[in-house]
Amino acid sequence: MDARVAAHRLISAVTEDGARLSDVSGDILASLAPPERARAGRLATTALRWRDRSDRALGPFLRARPHPDVLNAMRLALSEIRVEGAPDHAAVGAAVEIVRASPAAGQAGLANAVLRNVLRQGPQAWEALPLPRLPKWLRKPLAADYGADAVAAMEAVFARTPPLDLTPRDPAAAPDLARALGAEVLPTGSLRLAHPGQVSRLPGFEAGDWWVQDAAAAIPARALGPRPGERVLDLCAAPGGKTLQLAAAGAHVTALDISGPRMARVTENLARCGLAADLVTADALHWEGGPFDAVLLDAPCSATGTIRRHPDLPAARRDEAFPDLFALQERLIDRALALVRPGGRVVFCTCSLLIDEGEEQVRDALARHPGLAVATDALRLPGISPDWIGTEGLRLRPDFMAKAGGMDGFFVTVLTRP
Repeated sequence: MDARVAAHRLISAVTEDGARLSDVSGDILASLAPPERARAGRLATTALRWRDRSDRALGPFLRARPHPDVLNAMRLALSEIRVEGAPDHAAVGAAVEIVRASPAAGQAGLANAVLRNVLRQGPQAWEALPLPRLPKWLRKPLAADYGADAVAAMEAVFARTPPLDLTPRDPAAAPDLARALGAEVLPTGSLRLAHPGQVSRLPGFEAGDWWVQDAAAAIPARALGPRPGERVLDLCAAPGGKTLQLAAAGAHVTALDISGPRMARVTENLARCGLAADLVTADALHWEGGPFDAVLLDAPCSATGTIRRHPDLPAARRDEAFPDLFALQERLIDRALALVRPGGRVVFCTCSLLIDEGEEQVRDALARHPGLAVATDALRLPGISPDWIGTEGLRLRPDFMAKAGGMDGFFVTVLTRP
């Protein structure tokens, strides 16, 4: 199995089975050598990122929707040629061979003919097509909340390969680390690399001088403002970026997550960075502990704010499961408030663009808990525009800092318990 075949399997798992790349990559790519594994992942991610434009390019040459294996093979070839710059004959030939080995082998000629017709139009026809649009189930509520222009600006960011963001263990060392890495220091304090290469070979990785964390994902721990010696609980902690931030600030951290394998990653990251925390694998809704001075709750959510890094999400995720997620977030907020001491603070955040997973959750929590308040002053952090802060908290969008590469969509608030 080569990288293209593996990429085709990844794309089909997402578009046909509703799987996430992160859930199926390990099994599908296991037999490949590391370079081919990386290539297959990149090809699949690119094809999924540009799936909407590929379908628009293919559509005029199709009388009916082809077999899914055929459509995905053509998507893969077209994005590899137009985005990755692969030679036409190599990508088209690989697509035809993939179809011949599939249940739709009889459509190999169709795939060859359609791809060649599309390519005859030249690259200018591809560039003239609209940028990939979000699916209707997501685009419609986002347009209602933020407006069509804002959604279009987000889609423009989603179409770009995102840079790599790092959080320095010692914020004061950020300028020196940036020089060593060839990175930019963002106004929020994160480091940004446009072309990072292999992460484990970057200066400072082995020494644990930094960890990978999107600039937006680094904001919640900064909003919590941990102080040395404070007892802080990181609920839903894996993969551990926020735990590392809290520990680096000198807090006594308890990191809790329901997933043992994901908590293993937290253990590895703590060890690499020379930091310590008490790790607990348990269900946050039933675990007893505390009271803590502060709790950070990065709640399970739709993850719609992370599409720039996970272009598989629009194809894999469906909105049918959202009500259960909303209900879980409500219960977790109540649990976090029960685990913090009187006068303590709870940071609630989600990597979501849906206000049902942000502003609406805060309004409902304030109604359920008399005396609960939003500490908006805690959200006035370096690099954060006052315009991003509302009554319920801080709203971060992918199109913010777009010229610098954007950021993940996040909602962050600081709740103070009376």
